Amino acid sequence: MPSFSSRPQPGPPSSLPALRALCMDLPPANTQVQHTIAQREAELTKPPGSLGQLEKMTRWLGGWQHRAMPRLDHVHVLIFAGNHGVMTHHVSPWPVEVTAQMVQNFEHGGAAINQIARVAQAQLAVVPLHNLTPTNDFTQAPAMTEQAFMEAVQAGFNAVPHTCDLLCLGEMGIGNTTAASALCAALTRQHGADWAGQGTGLDVDGTKHKATIIDTALAHHRTHLDDPLEVARRLGGYELAATLGATLAARHRHIPVILDGFVCTAAVAPLAHLNASALDHTALSHCPTETGHTARLAQHLRMKPILSGLGLRLGEASGAALAIPILRAAVACHTGMATFAQAAVSEQI
Repeated sequence: MPSFSSRPQPGPPSSLPALRALCMDLPPANTQVQHTIAQREAELTKPPGSLGQLEKMTRWLGGWQHRAMPRLDHVHVLIFAGNHGVMTHHVSPWPVEVTAQMVQNFEHGGAAINQIARVAQAQLAVVPLHNLTPTNDFTQAPAMTEQAFMEAVQAGFNAVPHTCDLLCLGEMGIGNTTAASALCAALTRQHGADWAGQGTGLDVDGTKHKATIIDTALAHHRTHLDDPLEVARRLGGYELAATLGATLAARHRHIPVILDGFVCTAAVAPLAHLNASALDHTALSHCPTETGHTARLAQHLRMKPILSGLGLRLGEASGAALAIPILRAAVACHTGMATFAQAAVSEQI
């Protein structure tokens, strides 16, 4: 396997076969760097392991950045936005116009994510996909043609800055919890009722209707659901495909990623079904509850959220951005603390 210094960084994949190949040939974390970080942690003026998860976060960051002293000088938040043809079945109480309206709100600085990103000292960018034209109704046809799917993947891939120490991903798209739930149902070989939730405010009847629509889509595409990339193309959305592309680009550029909750994590779940190590460079920001769909998906993918107990369910990268200050604290402790020798503090006997 090529070393970090010699391995070329690929451009965006031009076809489904190229995408599949890129998903299978992934650079690893730098384990020597992680060992060096662990050695320094053992010498810092604190009882061993007393910073708990902060110590693991530092090793995770440094291993994927390939830096024994990880940095968070350039932190970026990307929000991908798209619309969904399945909204013709009224699977959300919100009108599709809200997607474009919220994109404008992000661009004008008026959303929650704008405030959180500013506090977290992160640069925010919003990327509307396909001119916010909806995907096809996936109960009748693939959500995206192969060309449209690849264009969305490429847009996400190209949106990742080359100068980036940490990437936080979020989404905006009325109806996209239905797409995310359909992806999860297909990948886990379950049913709509197993994954359909209230989304942004459905009542009990609305949630049952959502599950029925998902089951209709699963039945329509049943002969193509053994291929994770076909699942992503047929049941996903433009913003979900872009999230997949951005996550893949980050892996090849040695950038750790924070995923913002259910929709983002569902968007990249096909990667894990193609390659068991594909999400090792990612972390999940939060689960709204301990027993909800995000928690179940996290368990399926063997991910643990950074944040807990806050009840966050907004989306738009708000949870991912909120995790940034915790990672900043982890890096500050590792790089700024004195060792026992430097501080002339006696170590434990």
